[in-house]
Amino acid sequence: MSEATTRPATWRVVVAFMLDLFFSFLIFGFIIATVTGDTTEGGFELNGLPAIILFALVIVYMVGMPRVGGRLFQRLFKAI
Repeated sequence: MSEATTRPATWRVVVAFMLDLFFSFLIFGFIIATVTGDTTEGGFELNGLPAIILFALVIVYMVGMPRVGGRLFQRLFKAI
């Protein structure tokens, strides 16, 4: 007898994806802004190469983490 695998609810997958995208952007953006000195009173402002590095890191996080166990909110929402 084999166990039937159940798929997570669509809303869990969508919410987990949006939260992962939002928080990875904020976390990586703030780290890069702190290193490059691009912080402002309201947060951070990245232009040029730091912005490209931010987008590259977010893409690597969103694509790479599911291959090694899942992103943060994927795991929290059990949307894997």
